[in-house]
This record gives sequence, C-alpha cells and structure tokens, in this order.
Amino acid sequence: MTIKVKHAYIENISGVQGGRPVIKDTRTPVRSIVIYNRMGSTPEEIQIKLPHLNLAQIYDALSYYYDHKDEIDRDIDSDSDEKIRQEFGLLR
Repeated sequence: MTIKVKHAYIENISGVQGGRPVIKDTRTPVRSIVIYNRMGSTPEEIQIKLPHLNLAQIYDALSYYYDHKDEIDRDIDSDSDEKIRQEFGLLR
C-alpha cells in the first residue's frame, strides 16, 4: 500500500526555478536543501545559512526529497560540480 504524503511547504510553479519544486512563497529549491544536507549540514545549520526559512520548511523539503528521491537526484546529477559550487558560493 502506498501512502500519499502532502507536503504543505512545497510547490511547483512554472517559471520559478524551471518548474522545480521550491519551498512555498520562496524561490528556494528543494534541491538546495538536499545539497546542503549532503554536505553535512543539519537542518538547524541550514536554517542559519538560509534564515528566511523555518525548520518546518526545511524538514518538509527533506521529506519531499525522500518521497521524490529519484527525481531530485537526477536533477542534482544533471548539473556539473562547478555549477553546484557556484550556486553554493564554494568557488574561489
């Protein structure tokens, strides 16, 4: 039996982040939360980096990721390492 989870803080809007899932009422893509988490940041640390988000939004983004893992992983994998480093200010 499959259970459909409603993600109250996630939306897809055509024309915002290429239609990728974002945190509602922001332009922050779910993929950004996932990448920060993969880099070792806890939800609390992500909130410090992205103070416009609350913990409920961050946890919902991570929950959304696990419900749509293949889709989000493909999106992240399609970008080059250099593009991701630029997105997160990791280039010098």
